[in-house]
Formats: sequence, C-alpha cells, structure tokens
Amino acid sequence: MLGIERKFDIDVAAVEKTHRELSRALHPDRFSGAGASERRMALSRAVEVNEAWRTVRDPIKRAEALFALAGVPVGEDREPKPSPTLLMDMLEQRESLAEAKEKHDASAVRTLAESIAARAGEVERALAAGFASDGARTEAGVLPLLPKLGELRFYRRFLEEVSAIEEELEA
Repeated sequence: MLGIERKFDIDVAAVEKTHRELSRALHPDRFSGAGASERRMALSRAVEVNEAWRTVRDPIKRAEALFALAGVPVGEDREPKPSPTLLMDMLEQRESLAEAKEKHDASAVRTLAESIAARAGEVERALAAGFASDGARTEAGVLPLLPKLGELRFYRRFLEEVSAIEEELEA
C-alpha cells in the first residue's frame, strides 16, 4: 500500500512523506465532483493508506504484520510467556519507578525511561536483523523472534507508564 519492502528496518520519515502524498491525492475533497462509486473507492483507499501508515510507524504493529505475513499468529495470548529473568527485571524497574513517582523525582523517572528506551531500541535492532535474515518469510524463520516482540510490549507499557507519571509530575 505504501510501496515499501516487507522488512522491519524502514525509513519511517520517507514512508511518512509517501503517506502524506497519498493522503493528499486520495483526500475526499478531491473527489467531491466524482461519481458515488469513485468517491467510495477513493475513501476506501484513503482508509487503507491510513491503516497501513498506523501499522508501519508503530514497531510493535510492524512486527505483528511481518509475523502474520510469515504465517505466525500473534497477540499477547498467542506468544510465549516471558522469561522469569525479564519478569523479575521489569518488576524491579516498576518498583524503582513507583519510588521515583512517590518522591516526585522527575530526574529518576527520566533516567529509568532512558534505560528502558535503550533496551527497546536494542530489541528493535534485533527484530530488524531477524526479519532481514534469509528465513524471515517463513514461520520457522521468524518463530525465534517472537519472544522479542513480547519483550518490546513490556518496554512499551513501561514507557507509557513513564509518560503518565511525567504528566502527573508536571501538573
């Protein structure tokens, strides 16, 4: 839909430019004088372009789409359970975050966020490398990457919690 390769590592800025161009070309106002079927077709294409953009710009949705294309069903209930090490680590990180919140320590919150964002970046790089491998279009080729998707979900939730805490501390 957006004219990009089936891979995880993409130039999001370039895809965003393509999305804007397609959105302008398919905008309903451009088809106001057209027939009903042409307006519906343009609207349908615009919706598809917007959905494709939402998928591509979000690393989790992008990975889910690549897994689905390889025949691997995804979703938190279909993925392997996280390792006890990851669970323990995230529990400790959340406890540290709760302490920083309680103390109204914005600097500590920011430091925790930077640490988790760096880990999320590492996971994204691992996903990019895995999806770039020769077997990445097969179920067997991508299955080893599935735990990385779960790990990325943990980091995303943590960073969302950080954002809420930062807003609260600013208020």
